[in-house]
Amino acid sequence: MTEAEPLNARIEDALNSIRPYLHADGGDVELVEIKPDGEVVLRLTGACSSCEMSEMTMTAGIEETLRRAIPGIGSIVALKN
Repeated sequence: MTEAEPLNARIEDALNSIRPYLHADGGDVELVEIKPDGEVVLRLTGACSSCEMSEMTMTAGIEETLRRAIPGIGSIVALKN
C-alpha cells in the first residue's frame, strides 16, 4: 500500500485486515462514504449492528486500525441503524 493508492482502496485494505475478527462474531463493517472533508463513514452490519460492544469495536478495533494504516485520516464515524 502506498500514499498514491486511492484512499478508498487503502481504507478497504485496512478493513479487510480486521474483517476476520468481525466475521467470527457474525458481523462486518462496510465503507459507506468518504466525505470531501476526509470524514470516513462506516456502517457496522450483521451481529455488530446491534451488539452492546459495538462502540468499543468501533473505537478500539476499527478506528485504531484505520489510524495506524492511514496516518492523518479524518474523523471516522459509524452510522447507527
